[in-house]
Amino acid sequence: MHDLTSLLHSLHRPRLLIRAARIAAEEYRRDPHLARVLGAPTPGHRGAALLQLLEIEGLMDERRKARDGAYSVARHVETLAAVIGEARLMARPEDRLT
Repeated sequence: MHDLTSLLHSLHRPRLLIRAARIAAEEYRRDPHLARVLGAPTPGHRGAALLQLLEIEGLMDERRKARDGAYSVARHVETLAAVIGEARLMARPEDRLT
């Protein structure tokens, strides 16, 4: 988890994007959100889900920086909200065992 924490702290995104994602993360529910963002069943291990989310988010950020027409701000916010939600779940002591 320490490596994931370092990775999360190294992310630098526009403030407005992060602010919107933090607001969206308040309503984060793991199963429906992960299924929608990942397009697959929810992984059992939280760390695996977070790694997948970070990979997807990295690709989205590359599209954002390249001003790609396929880039979706809404989808990026949804993905960052899932990253934040998963990170919060991992930080809970009772969930570290799973």
